[in-house]
Amino acid sequence: MLRNNDIIRRVRYALDIKDNVMVNIFKDGGCDVTREEVINILKREEDEGFLKCNNKMLEAFLDGLIIFKRGRQEQKPGQVVEPVKINKNNINNIILKKLKIALSFKSDDMINILGLAGVKISPSELSALFRKEDHKNYRECGDRYVRNFLKGLALYYRG
Repeated sequence: MLRNNDIIRRVRYALDIKDNVMVNIFKDGGCDVTREEVINILKREEDEGFLKCNNKMLEAFLDGLIIFKRGRQEQKPGQVVEPVKINKNNINNIILKKLKIALSFKSDDMINILGLAGVKISPSELSALFRKEDHKNYRECGDRYVRNFLKGLALYYRG
């Protein structure tokens, strides 16, 4: 099972994000953390000082990454943004969706990056992962896709 700390660690490595930038990304996502806390989040579970990253912190990091990469989006008058309810069944779908948005990837980019990690996925299979949970073609995303997407991302950005 992929842990939240692993996801943050892998995204940080793939995109080569520095500690002070990580602090700002968390802050933009609505989670105030210090540089020391970021360092502890990035540690392995068995290391002294390890800080477990919960779903709220992970979501703040991903939201902050979107703002960091694409800029803050202004709400239109009367627009109500409903927060996504994260649970153990949809967290991987949300992770992939937010990374896709943050990195301005199209579906072809996602397919190519998964391909770098040796995973073949059709455009229709991929779109099923990005649908709303109540849609008839929605498909729950397994750890395998997230793990391999992060692996492909590192290969894509770092060679």
